[in-house]
Amino acid sequence: MAKILIIEDEPDMRMGLEKNLTYEGHTVDSVVDGESGLERLRTNTYHLVLVDVMLPGIDGFEMVI
Repeated sequence: MAKILIIEDEPDMRMGLEKNLTYEGHTVDSVVDGESGLERLRTNTYHLVLVDVMLPGIDGFEMVI
C-alpha cells in the first residue's frame, strides 16, 4: 500500500481523509499548513501528497510550483 501525506487545515476534511485512507490500508501522515508539509517532504518519502489549495502561510499552489 501507499505512504500518503495529507496537507489540509480543515479538521473534518483531514480526519475524514485519514480515516478512509487508513481503512483502505495506506499509511497516512497529516499536517495543517504548508510550512509543516514542506518540512515533512524534506525528511520523508511519500507515494502521494494531497495538498489543499487554501492553506495558511504557504498555500497549495506555492507548494507544487
